Amino acid sequence: MDAFQQLLRTFFDWKAMGAIVPNLLTVGLPNTLILAVSSGILGTVLGLALAMMGISRHPVPRWISRVYTDVFRGLPAILTILLIGIGFGPVVRQLTGSTNPYPLGIAALTLMAAAYIGEIFRSGIQSVDKGQLEASRALGFGYGASMQLVVVPQGIRRVLPALVNQFIALIKDSSLVYLLGLLSSQREIFRIGNDAASNSGNLSPLVAAGLLYLVLTVPLTHFVNFIDHRLRTGRQEKKQPDDAAATIGTEHLL
Repeated sequence: MDAFQQLLRTFFDWKAMGAIVPNLLTVGLPNTLILAVSSGILGTVLGLALAMMGISRHPVPRWISRVYTDVFRGLPAILTILLIGIGFGPVVRQLTGSTNPYPLGIAALTLMAAAYIGEIFRSGIQSVDKGQLEASRALGFGYGASMQLVVVPQGIRRVLPALVNQFIALIKDSSLVYLLGLLSSQREIFRIGNDAASNSGNLSPLVAAGLLYLVLTVPLTHFVNFIDHRLRTGRQEKKQPDDAAATIGTEHLL
């Protein structure tokens, strides 16, 4: 019984958890969303460019896209963040005079996300039936216009669930930016929980941080399932009045 109570005090000290909730919501949550949303948008733009290079008819863009994807998918996230954040940190400070680690953290997350998003887009675009391209070319569209107006939109629509999954991964990977050093006002969810756990010697603040991550990611996971189901089944047809009701209405008119 004593061991069970000790576990409860270690992981579920409600007082310790409640003490950091204001900081989690007012400081950690906004900073986490800034990191995830910014890198998600930039990574999507760069990933789409990589996907178009990967399916190019010219070998050089394909080679560049392949090398980039292999490198940033092969490196651990923590290593990429440290290399970019620490390696380019002094240069950025000299050029801008800023010590804010967020731009370099966002850059690192963007480069990693683009490698995965580029592959997602490429697989979606290449899954579109070749007949779509041939039909648009037969209608007089050039290759570029056919890809831009017909093939690419269909490919993007097919990979929406995978894109949301990648955004969920960015929310979790944003916790690694703490390695670059953060001011009190720049801390994201994990750093707030970790600092409180270190100061109190109790893991309950980390559990609170984990619960907030779940609040962010679980609804997105179900949203992914909803999108996937809608894409597979299509929109439900609107129910029409039954035949009996139609007959009764007709007889009344007669």
